[in-house]
This record gives sequence, structure tokens and C-alpha cells, in this order.
Amino acid sequence: MSEPIPTVLRRRDALARGYTDGELRATCRSGGLRRLRPGTYLSGDAFAALDAAELHHELVRATIPGVSADAVVSHQSAAVLHGLPVWALPLDRVHVTRHRSSGGKRTRHLHSHSAPLTAADVVLCDGISVTSVARTVADLCRTVPFDVAVVVGDAALRAAKLPVTAVADALVYAERRPGYPGARRALGFLDGRSESVGESRSRVALAALGFEPELQASLLDPDGRFLGRVDFLLADAGVVGEFDGKIKYGKYLRDGQDPGDAVFAEKQREDSIRDMGWEVARWTWRDLSTPAVIDARIGRALLRRDGRPRPVGTALLPN
Repeated sequence: MSEPIPTVLRRRDALARGYTDGELRATCRSGGLRRLRPGTYLSGDAFAALDAAELHHELVRATIPGVSADAVVSHQSAAVLHGLPVWALPLDRVHVTRHRSSGGKRTRHLHSHSAPLTAADVVLCDGISVTSVARTVADLCRTVPFDVAVVVGDAALRAAKLPVTAVADALVYAERRPGYPGARRALGFLDGRSESVGESRSRVALAALGFEPELQASLLDPDGRFLGRVDFLLADAGVVGEFDGKIKYGKYLRDGQDPGDAVFAEKQREDSIRDMGWEVARWTWRDLSTPAVIDARIGRALLRRDGRPRPVGTALLPN
């Protein structure tokens, strides 16, 4: 293909311009095009520049014109359109829901669900009918593993300022459907104070280990000066838990600071917290796959804490 390749190319448009299927196949083999779904291609450069969620967004846009008008984008596809995190969500198929009692089916590129939909369950997003954030979270709580549901649900409560009661209301339709007990369990665990995928996964790991930390507590010194806000606080034990993600320190950046400044500021923050008698246990993304590592680090912090005076100052818990 000698002409510049558009970002999105549909087969019918290419054929109308005089290209052949053989040329399309050859351009795919050379990397100039990548097939998004049958009949729709992305330029190789655009494909390489997009992350998994962005690619799925393009897949949704390419798929919707070919489905019936009553199809509403739902489940993980709706999560993508709402900008919710998609950690561990399979994005190989577009998910839609139709207001029908039966007739769901799954093909290579489309998973069609049948379930009741109310007017409140459907919103428009970029001109596309999508399940509301509350209904999206409710659907995913039913259909994905517990930790994945918590990641999406925590983010929805935080970013969309969504009350958990709204998700509970959106879940009522599924009371007699498979996955409802698991959805209720996930719903009871959601907490919008988690500020990242890593913090949500940390909460799941900590709960499995038997810990019940306070989230986003602010620590003050004896004179009331602010020491820092911490991810997880085991107040009775005098231990602070911190999740260190790759972008952990970005939220501490001030105007004119670079990441090195933020890391140094974080070290000073932790030194101040330790000076007040708190012990600190840290873990990373890799450790989330082996909760025993987190347990051991908290255990070592508890041992260090046992040999020191109790913390001084105050811990203020968010409302």
C-alpha cells in the first residue's frame, strides 16, 4: 500500500479505494497493519503505541457498528470506556448486554450477555450506550475473581465518587443468578480510600493474612505537626504498612520537583515516622503474588516494635 495508512482502516473502505485482500494480507505480514478484528485494521505504529485498555477501546469502537442497536457495552468493556483499571481482566472480547431473559452467546470477538437493564443502568459514553459505573462494577463483582473485582470496585468508589449503595442497588437484578454471593462478598469489601491497583491488591492480601489495617491514616507528632499519610496502619501494633509501586512517589511530586526529589522527601517522611516510634514494613508489586513475604515483613516489623517504646503522637483516621 503506497498511500499513508490511516490509524484505523476498514476492509470495505480499502476495497472501495482499489486495494485487494492480497495487499491487505501483505501489509499485515510486513507490520504496516495489525488486524484488530475481522474487517478492521490498525496501523502498525498506532497498534504499537496503544496499551491493552486503549486497544480494547478501539476494539469496542470497531465492534459496536456490527451489533444490534439494543446492545449495551458492559462488563470489562464498559470498565475500559469508563476509565477504570483493567488489571487481570481479559480483554480479548467485547462484552455487551441486551435486555433479554435469555440468548447470551460468546464468539471469538464478542461476548453477548442477556440480563435485565433499567434506564438507570445505561449511560452514553462517547456516543456509545454503556452500562453505568455502578452496574459495571456490579456485573464484574459477579463474573471475575474477588481480587479483580476489588481493584475495579475500589477505583470506581474513588474516582467516580460512587457510593457502595449504588452498586448494591445495581446488583439487585442478579439476586437469583450465578455469582451473586461472591458479588455480595466483594461489595462488602470495597473501599474507595485505596488509591491504586497495588493498594487494593494489598488490602486483599492483608485481609487474607488476618490483618485489619486502617487506610490512609495521617500521623502527627506530639506537637500536632503532620508527619505523613500512610497506606496502612496497624495502630495497636505500632506498625505502618506501605505499598511501593513504580509510580508510588509521583503523588508526592510538587512543582519543580523531579522523581529523585520525591524519593528523598519520602525517605525523610519515613525517618520522621520511625523517630516517633512507629515501625515500617514495605512491599512491592512482585510481593503481592506471594503474601507470605508481606506477612514476614510485617512480622519482622512487629519484632522490632516489641523492643522499643510505644509510638508517640497521634494517628488521625480519615472520615
